[in-house]
Amino acid sequence: MAFKKGFLWGGATAANQFEGAWDEDGKGPSVPDHIRGGTVDTPRLYDEVIDPEVYYPSHRAVDFYHHYKEDIALYGEMGFRCFRLSINWSRIYPTGMEETPNEKGLAFYHTVFAECAKYQIEPLVTISHYELPWGLSEKYNGWAGREVISHFMRYAETLFKEYKDEVRYWLTFNEINNGVQSSGRILSLGMKGIDHKPMFGIEETDEEKSDRFTALHHQFVASALAVKKGHEINPEFKIGMMTIGHPVYAYTCNPDDVKAMNDEMNLRMFFCADVQVRGHYPFFAKRFFEENNIHVRTLPEDEQILREGTVDFLSFSYYMSSASSADPNVTKAQGNMFAGVKNPYLKASEWGWQIDPKGLRILLNTLYARYEVPLMVVENGLGAVDERSEDGKFHDTYRIDYMRSHIEAMAEAVKDGVDLMGYTMWGCTDLVSASTGEMKKRYGLVYVDLDNDGNGDLHRERKDSFYWYQKVIKTNGEDLA
Repeated sequence: MAFKKGFLWGGATAANQFEGAWDEDGKGPSVPDHIRGGTVDTPRLYDEVIDPEVYYPSHRAVDFYHHYKEDIALYGEMGFRCFRLSINWSRIYPTGMEETPNEKGLAFYHTVFAECAKYQIEPLVTISHYELPWGLSEKYNGWAGREVISHFMRYAETLFKEYKDEVRYWLTFNEINNGVQSSGRILSLGMKGIDHKPMFGIEETDEEKSDRFTALHHQFVASALAVKKGHEINPEFKIGMMTIGHPVYAYTCNPDDVKAMNDEMNLRMFFCADVQVRGHYPFFAKRFFEENNIHVRTLPEDEQILREGTVDFLSFSYYMSSASSADPNVTKAQGNMFAGVKNPYLKASEWGWQIDPKGLRILLNTLYARYEVPLMVVENGLGAVDERSEDGKFHDTYRIDYMRSHIEAMAEAVKDGVDLMGYTMWGCTDLVSASTGEMKKRYGLVYVDLDNDGNGDLHRERKDSFYWYQKVIKTNGEDLA
């Protein structure tokens, strides 16, 4: 048997894409509440002021807030051993700056964790998953302001104390390495965007790059402080980091392409993980900062904080790989936050994401060789248009094929010697796409009746992949037929 006993099979969601009820029971607005929907061809726009005439997907999402019992019952039926979810920071501290938490917000998550316990499902909680309170973005330019660290620590300590007997597994920040590129400014770092302009593709000055890497540094410090505080509150906590898993291949054996590949892997995969797992910036950071005229604002005590606050495990999302070339004219491909050169040996999804299950095995081996800490795949799935068949059901064999090939790759990595904790596939219930704001791009094993414009009654239906994954979990990954 490849997967160990107690392997954490399950699914993953994010509050801003899933929860809805954006202004109910004392919740304040978060950064994604100011971002409109879009499509693969139409970028999501950022609004300083929420327009009541405009559709913002996070406001309703798929309304887990009012459907949580039904959704968790479906996860129990599938046999989930783990449910990755995030807590919406502004549901606990509406502006991020209050001294006392919103009791109705705290109570909601108690009820969610109680439902999980009913089905013996372990919650895996992401403390900050692209959900910075709008108040902190507005006052401090998000994480660019060092003051946000103390507000985050109040929030994290509240969660650790409030749920110390209900949650064992925690992640500090979602896809923290999104902050190494300009597209991470708004969603990941909560920095201010340009009114009515796309949230991605922002051109930066050297000063703005310095602000962004300073914001990322502040997240490193906050994560390290949270790890240390969490272990003080409950030594049984397992607190991990979460990063975008995106292996890069050299487009050719031209040494220039290999160098381009190494540079991309260093910045995308290793820069953040080195800080959070090893406790210090990587060897290449100094030259990178100097050559890009980046000046990170730090304090002398930060080095010790990073050294003392290393994580217990490393988790990552994995959807695709890409290639890298020194030739600016080669064909590019779409991607999950990161893009790259199109690999001619791979097929792609309807959204242009290249499908590469072997890349998952390669990445698991690469990360385990470098860090030697337990790993966990906390996002993996296929975004696709799911059409109802003539018999009224959703026969998503393409999703089953995608998941099967990636689970097979994980099994091979385990046989290679990788210590793999679990697998929570992305979007177990259909939810809003983070990159495009669409519902048309579906990931779920459970269908939700909702379209791109917010129309639908939100009823849930099981897809064929629901029953397939139920069998996979029951057999601990042995039966993938």
